[in-house]
Amino acid sequence: MLTLTPVITVSYEVKSAFLFLSALEFAVGILTNTFIFLVNFWDVVRRQPLSNCDLILLSLSLTRLFLHGLLFLDAIQLIYFQWMKDPLSLSYQIIVMLWMVTNQAGLWLTTCLSLLYCSKIVRFSHTILLCLASWVSRKAPQMLLGAMVFSSICTLICLGDFFSRSGFGFTTMLFMNNTELNLQITKLNFYHSFIFCTLGSIPPFLLFLVSSGVLIVSLGRHMRTMKAKTNNSHDPSLEAHIKALRSLVSFLCLYVVSFCAALISVPLLMLWHNKIGVMICVGILAACPSIHAAILISGNAKLRRAVETILLWIQSSLKVSADHRADPRTPDLC
Repeated sequence: MLTLTPVITVSYEVKSAFLFLSALEFAVGILTNTFIFLVNFWDVVRRQPLSNCDLILLSLSLTRLFLHGLLFLDAIQLIYFQWMKDPLSLSYQIIVMLWMVTNQAGLWLTTCLSLLYCSKIVRFSHTILLCLASWVSRKAPQMLLGAMVFSSICTLICLGDFFSRSGFGFTTMLFMNNTELNLQITKLNFYHSFIFCTLGSIPPFLLFLVSSGVLIVSLGRHMRTMKAKTNNSHDPSLEAHIKALRSLVSFLCLYVVSFCAALISVPLLMLWHNKIGVMICVGILAACPSIHAAILISGNAKLRRAVETILLWIQSSLKVSADHRADPRTPDLC
C-alpha cells in the first residue's frame, strides 16, 4: 500500500518559492489570455466580423482568465489559510468546485474548436458526415451557445449538489460533537461532489477525442495521397492539418496532465495531508492553460500578426529612445 509522510506544515522558503511560481504563472496566464481576448474584442469594437474560430477563442480566453484567478486564489489559500489537520474548509471547497466547473466550460469550448477544425479541414465522403460538417461550419455560433447552455446546466447541477451536501454536512455537525466523524462526513460529501462534477466532463471529452481522431485519420490519408501524386512539399491543406493537430494534441496532453494532477491532489490533501504535493499539483494545474494559450497564439495567423506588430512597435520605440540618448540635441518631431 502506498504511504506518504504527512507534511502538515512547510517552511517559509517553500512557501515563498510557491508564491513566486504561482504569481509568475498567474501573470503569464493573464497576459496571454488577455492578449487573445483584446485582439478579438478589438474587432468587435471596430465592428469587424469575427470568424467562428475567433468567436470561440474570445470565449475561451474569458474562461481561462477566470480559471487563472481561481487557481491563484487556491494558491493563496494553500499558503496562508490552509491547515492540513482540517484541510477541507468551506472556502477551499468552493474554490475547487468553481475551478472544476470553469475547467469543464473550457473543455466544451475547446471541443467546439476541434469540431470546427474538423469540419473545415477534413474532406468527408459520406453524405451524413458532409451534412454534419456543413452544419458545424454554418452554425458554429449556435453550437457555441448550445455548449455554453449545456455547460451552465451542468454547473448549476454540480453547484446545487455541492451546496446541498454542504448544508446537510453543516446541519449534521450542529447536532454531533464528534470532530472525527464530522470530518469524515465532510470528506465523503466532497468526494461525491468531485466525482459528480467529473462525470459532466465525459461528453465533451469524448467528442473532442472523436474529432481529433478524425483529423489524425484524415491527415494520414492526405499524406498518402500527396506522396502518390506529387513531390511538392508546400501544401496548404497539409499545413492546416498539422496546425490544427498541434493545437488539439497539445490540449489533449495538457488536459490529461492537469486532470491527473487534480485527481492526485485529492488524496494528497485529504488522506496523506501532504501540503507540498498539493502545491506541486496546483502549480501544474496553473501551467497547463498558460502553455495552451501560447500554442493557440503561435498557431493563429491573426494573433501572430498582432504579436509581430507589438514587437515591431517595441523595437522601434527602443531604437528611437537609444538614438535620442546618443544624440540629445535631436529635436522631437511631435
